[in-house]
Amino acid sequence: MDNQLRESIEQVKRRIREAAARNGRDPETVRLVAASKTVPSLCIQEALDAGVDIFGENYIQEARGKIETLKDRSVSWHFIGHLQSNKAKYAVRLFELIHTVDSIKLALELNRQAGKEGKVQEVLIQVNISEEATKSGTSPDEAHNLATAVSGMKHLRLKGLMTMPPFFDQPERARPFFAALRQIRDRLQEDLKSETFHELSMGMTGDFEVAIEEGATLVRIGTAIFGQRQ
Repeated sequence: MDNQLRESIEQVKRRIREAAARNGRDPETVRLVAASKTVPSLCIQEALDAGVDIFGENYIQEARGKIETLKDRSVSWHFIGHLQSNKAKYAVRLFELIHTVDSIKLALELNRQAGKEGKVQEVLIQVNISEEATKSGTSPDEAHNLATAVSGMKHLRLKGLMTMPPFFDQPERARPFFAALRQIRDRLQEDLKSETFHELSMGMTGDFEVAIEEGATLVRIGTAIFGQRQ
């Protein structure tokens, strides 16, 4: 076991607990998603041994090999990258939660493929809260229409929202974007009357503590656990 990896995981978990406590939240309401893009299976296995049980992957092809290698382990796999409709059938077969539904077209295809698999696929809607042209996600204005459509699909279960704010050197500057996503989630909760719609997937290595203070329930952390990508 890599002691550095174990220490990194313990440090991230401690920071999650402290950020939750600052906001009067139960730390158990925040789940760590280890962002494992480009991380080899052996390293994921060591992270599993160190107490991480959710891993987020960005690419179907890369994830497929890891999931097959680790199929005998108890792992929750999340898809956190941009998903094209033509890869929907693979995503439905491989992942417990898909964080990045950003269009009706993709939602309809996921619903169709989940129906074929006899599965109810859990999903989040990705909101491009900063409306940056380079980022995926539905606009804040369109989030309501997309959420209403997805919540009516038989083979999808809408669990909440996801976002990526602009990159800032100062985490505090990301706070308004996290707060805005929480406000959209709260409004949709009322409108959809859904007991399962509560997740907020937001916050990465550089800003996850601020995201937790603003209500994050899933934080996607790669660099602080696995180091800089090669």
